[in-house]
Amino acid sequence: MGRFICLSSSLFIIFVACLRGLSLVNCKNNITRPLPTQINRDLYHSSGTLIREIKGLVHRHPDKLRMQTFRTGNKGYKAEISVVTYSRSSKEVDERSKFRILLSFGQHGRELITTELSVRILSILTEEQSVPGMDPISLDTTLDKLVIKVVPIENFNGRKLVEAGDLCERRNGRGVDLNRNWSVDWGKKEKDYDPYEENPGVAPFSEPETQIMRKLSTSFDPHIWINVHSGMEALFMPYDHQNTTPEGLLPQRMRVMLEDLNHLHCHDRCMIGSGGGSVGYLAHGTATDYMYDVVKVPMAFTFEIYGDGAAPSKDCFKMFNPVDLTTFNRVLDDWSAVILKIFKMGPHQLGGIQSNSSAFNLDKWVSIDEYLDGYLMERSSRYGKKTEVLDLGIQEIRTYFRLFLLSSVLLMFMFCSRISKSKCSYRPIVSAVGL
Repeated sequence: MGRFICLSSSLFIIFVACLRGLSLVNCKNNITRPLPTQINRDLYHSSGTLIREIKGLVHRHPDKLRMQTFRTGNKGYKAEISVVTYSRSSKEVDERSKFRILLSFGQHGRELITTELSVRILSILTEEQSVPGMDPISLDTTLDKLVIKVVPIENFNGRKLVEAGDLCERRNGRGVDLNRNWSVDWGKKEKDYDPYEENPGVAPFSEPETQIMRKLSTSFDPHIWINVHSGMEALFMPYDHQNTTPEGLLPQRMRVMLEDLNHLHCHDRCMIGSGGGSVGYLAHGTATDYMYDVVKVPMAFTFEIYGDGAAPSKDCFKMFNPVDLTTFNRVLDDWSAVILKIFKMGPHQLGGIQSNSSAFNLDKWVSIDEYLDGYLMERSSRYGKKTEVLDLGIQEIRTYFRLFLLSSVLLMFMFCSRISKSKCSYRPIVSAVGL
């Protein structure tokens, strides 16, 4: 009996020691694997509060701002994008004669700092905030000549996923990377392709968000496009799908602008050049390449406004967003100054070069698919029908439209051939013998 008690006591001691050992192992694991940084709610708006704050700006400054929300969807997936227009013109007709700038923020859900920059820019435009060191009179003169459209959160559904806890999510609400869903060089995959990061979708413009942005860009016809991201500090120009930049006078001026901005506001720490040649990998189907090659925006840029290269790969929030107040404010101040400097430099650099409204219009033909997508989306938005018009029957409409065009061409060809033969049949015979 005594031996049994001793044996039981020994087993109990061993069991407790094992538990302590496991606890020590777990503690060590917790030390070596810190929890990912969570969203700092004291610094960052939720998507809902951010839109409400922007609506407040619009309400307080109706003479400068107006806001529209575009909605569409397909295959059971719905998306909406709010667009804020800054203009001192009372009529849209007057806006066509002004210099036009289109800014997009929050294309990737995890890049919260970019959407905060959109609010800061709108607050500066309405004079509720200012940029340190910038002359307000000079800025006022510049803004009088501009029309600026701001997309504060392009990827609203992806942003919701991030706010729900998926802090590494960059794609939209159904897993498509919106910056790979455009048509220029769409669908090509590099050796290091990661479907979680770069899923291009089933086809170019398969996503409602990119359909809305395409419609917005072609109708607004901007002189400057800026797509704002985070993950590093960089000032990029086309191309993303090649490791070269375009040739010509205008790309040279774009490069000079970026070099000046890098020196003045990035303190020479920003990467500059083509996205494909600077980052170390090629990106296919991006918005900036589409804006430059298809929409013919004279100056198309991608700005990367923040990145923490020392953050662990799984700590996505810290990698893409500043987590302390000092850095947060520095990023917003520096990059507000960069974008406002673009407002000044852009019209000057394009002076003497024909604007895209005249020089590039001949190239702005769109495909049948693009025309139909845009037309149907516009009709659905205008009449507020809650039918999935882009999904139901779109393939059939495209097919019938192509068949109609083909049959029309064939009929015209047959008609012209028939007329030609008729003329030949009734032509009078001229005698070769002299009378």
